[in-house]
Amino acid sequence: MKKMNIQQEAFTTGLQFQTRRHFLRECKTGMGMLALGSMLEGCNFFSSKNESSLSGIQNPLAAKPSPLPGKAKAVIFLHMAGAPSQLEMFDYKPTLQKMDGMDCPDSFIQGKKFAFIRGVPKLLGPQVNFKQHGESGIWLSDHMPYFSSVVDEISLLKAVSTDQFNHAPAQLLMHCGTARLGRPSMGSWVTYGLGTENSNLPGFVVLTSGGRNPDAGKSVWGSGFLPSVYQGVQCRSEGDPVLFLKDPNGYDRDMRKASIDAINQVNQLSYQEFQDPEILSRISQYEMAFNMQIAVPDVMNINDEPAYIHNLYGTKLGKESFANNVLLARKLVEKGVRFVQLFDWGWDSHGTDPGTALDMGFIEKCKENDQAVSALLMDLKQRGLLDETLVVWGGEFGRTPMQENRDGKQNVFKGRDHHSDAFCMWMAGGGIRKGVSYGETDEIGYNAVDGKVSIYDIQATVLNQLGFDHTDFTYPFQGRNFRLTDVFGKTIDPIIS
Repeated sequence: MKKMNIQQEAFTTGLQFQTRRHFLRECKTGMGMLALGSMLEGCNFFSSKNESSLSGIQNPLAAKPSPLPGKAKAVIFLHMAGAPSQLEMFDYKPTLQKMDGMDCPDSFIQGKKFAFIRGVPKLLGPQVNFKQHGESGIWLSDHMPYFSSVVDEISLLKAVSTDQFNHAPAQLLMHCGTARLGRPSMGSWVTYGLGTENSNLPGFVVLTSGGRNPDAGKSVWGSGFLPSVYQGVQCRSEGDPVLFLKDPNGYDRDMRKASIDAINQVNQLSYQEFQDPEILSRISQYEMAFNMQIAVPDVMNINDEPAYIHNLYGTKLGKESFANNVLLARKLVEKGVRFVQLFDWGWDSHGTDPGTALDMGFIEKCKENDQAVSALLMDLKQRGLLDETLVVWGGEFGRTPMQENRDGKQNVFKGRDHHSDAFCMWMAGGGIRKGVSYGETDEIGYNAVDGKVSIYDIQATVLNQLGFDHTDFTYPFQGRNFRLTDVFGKTIDPIIS
């Protein structure tokens, strides 16, 4: 009986190695090794004193050249979570003003899906005056006095559309190329393709403001099926930039390094045995955390910026704010971070309370945004960084020309419902044409009538400016090649210089 138990144990132990990983290890010319080699192509060995001392382990975040010539080296994506009203910022509609208070025509509501509108709503004219600005003559609302000085730096997209009208799915579509969970975010794709130029900082950093994360949660900066080393690292603009970054009491930096080296020696043995790319992620993340202890507190400290910079951005020292995060975004790209994602929550202007009213809370959001974003463009330009930094601004969808009438009753405060058919975004820097207004909507801003672009077109254009053909930039998963733009999208050529 004892002999039989020994034989069974040996048989069970043997089975543990008859796994898919064992197969990939033994079949060194098989598809698994080819996929791994493709993923690691162009990666450098950890060799400098700031990188791992483990020999033979490749760094998945090492900087890599783009496949095609790209004019942008980094991206700052400014997402206004909740979807700002284009009709109070960029899309001037004097006809809508004349029709204010009239019943909405049946043609605009028949067969349409809205988040909250029921029955026949009233048309709502713009709640602010508009003027033309700059040599380009782009129309801007009076909510944006600072932005009028930099409007000639941007390409304004006035006819963006999406097929999602709820926040979480629309945010996932914007950043992950699908309304469903599980796909890599845009920042993850970019760092997978290009790595980072600073081995002491993450390639993809996320900053949030407004008191909440976006409705889709952290999935909008997740790595999906890509190795987890490419997911966004969320930092804070108040308190410690990254939680648990400091060494525990009684634990010095040399002890920390020794423990990381010991852990990674075990990880190295595991990688040599199983060739699992997630082990590379684990090694890289341990090394990154060690390096970040020195680099992050320095780059995330805005207190040492001169007074004129704080005045320019409108920062709030010692507090979490959108302006602080925008200044941090400039510092991060200046230090070689590849993709910086800002989420500013609080733009859901339904008019259900003063904070979401277009003539109250929305105005305050515009003030915070206007100064800081305008300062970012000016600051990047004066530092010679705007030409190589692509700045993208927008929400997940737009707002209706009709006033929201939740449950069929007109709201007490003035607000608009979710609108997916037409809204505004803009891009600047990174090889984007200056002073361009592209696309048009109808007389009341309901439908796109010219220059309509999709979310996939936005994504394709971002990748194009970084040196990628979005149709060729793929990753094999579950038997087929996936890409950020799925099977859609084309570059928006009229806004590319």
